Amino acid sequence: MRIFLPFFFGYLAAVVGVIPPGLINMTAAKVSLMEGKKRAMFFVLGALLMIFFQTYISVIFAQYINLHNEVVILLREIGFFVFLVLSIYFFKFAKKPSFSAEDHVAVKSKMSRFFVGMFISAINFFPIPYYVLISISMASCRIFTFETLPELALVTGAVFGSSTIFYLYVIFFNKLKSKTDFFINNMNKIIGTITGIVALLTLFNLVK
Repeated sequence: MRIFLPFFFGYLAAVVGVIPPGLINMTAAKVSLMEGKKRAMFFVLGALLMIFFQTYISVIFAQYINLHNEVVILLREIGFFVFLVLSIYFFKFAKKPSFSAEDHVAVKSKMSRFFVGMFISAINFFPIPYYVLISISMASCRIFTFETLPELALVTGAVFGSSTIFYLYVIFFNKLKSKTDFFINNMNKIIGTITGIVALLTLFNLVK
């Protein structure tokens, strides 16, 4: 369980963080549609390599922060409000995802798609604070410890979760537009529910 739970929650956190249409997954879909699935998968591999390093760096930061109790408490409070605000946003204010081809990000670089994926993922700094909060929240709930195997399990779970969503965008993008109306129409509610649960768990831990 000390390995399975970090892997599972790392996977879940990645799915929640990556599933909304964003720069990386929409670019992967663009490459798939315009240049083929093979080149899109090379793009995804490059992005995943950077996500691996970003997530591992996040865990290292979280481990350092975890040694300073006053910082941990502050981050738990920040985490609670962040997840609460995200939950409210996805339930009340977020627009339905748009899957219009015109919204895709053009990729004109002559570099291989692998390095383009690395670059686009590298300029996206969201994963670092995101996984810092995830790591500290999991540690506070006693489902994660800052040891080598649990850390690798968490990072691996995040990479696998990201790869799952990227793969779905690459392979099923056209089908997602026409055959998954229920999921698309309720995506914000699904994400809002998950972030709400995380906020409640964080609040419970703060009160405890």
